[in-house]
Amino acid sequence: MKKPPVTPRSRDPDATRARILAAAKSEFARRGLGGARVDDIAAKAKINKRMLYHYFGNKEELFTRILEDAYGDFRAAEAALKIEQDDPITALKRLVTFTWEYYLANPEFITLVNSENLHKARHIKKSERMDDINKPFIARMQTLLERGVADGLFRPNLDPVQILIVLAGVGFHYLTNRHTGAIVYGRELMSETAKAARLAFNIDSVLRIVCKPEVLIKLEMQA
Repeated sequence: MKKPPVTPRSRDPDATRARILAAAKSEFARRGLGGARVDDIAAKAKINKRMLYHYFGNKEELFTRILEDAYGDFRAAEAALKIEQDDPITALKRLVTFTWEYYLANPEFITLVNSENLHKARHIKKSERMDDINKPFIARMQTLLERGVADGLFRPNLDPVQILIVLAGVGFHYLTNRHTGAIVYGRELMSETAKAARLAFNIDSVLRIVCKPEVLIKLEMQA
């Protein structure tokens, strides 16, 4: 009696899930939720469509999982900076630099977030993981601001959420509008020189918002 063929599920379910997630991330980042096709994801993952549904339910649930993992990977990499070990100004500079470099190294993160915004965040709104993923990073900024105030470096009463929005926005907008921006401003935005200049500008901008005026004067004298 012939044995039934060994399926990816019976061989290694973890590896199968990983292939599905990798294929889905690529398709969603390229085509968005509406444009991505389950058939294409399954083909890339080298499984049949039925197996994809077995592991992830449907395309909407798979997209939610991809978003959760994307945010989770971002926050884990951010936490690994251990900025609590730095003085407040160094910590803030490292955080701005990390965010910019993460966007450059992971362009799919930006496209996935843009895609979810088109859907008015309906997937992450229902996610049970998002609060756990994002609360610690807001708390880290709150602690960083408090340390800076205690050391006489930062302005008091700054809203950590507003600072995080600025920190993300100075890089996010630049990169999402790099193609149109190059035409509108008549400038190459993605050369190595331009990217280095933009990072320096981002750091300077955030410091000017957060630091006390007398601290900024000292920083300029040290530059």
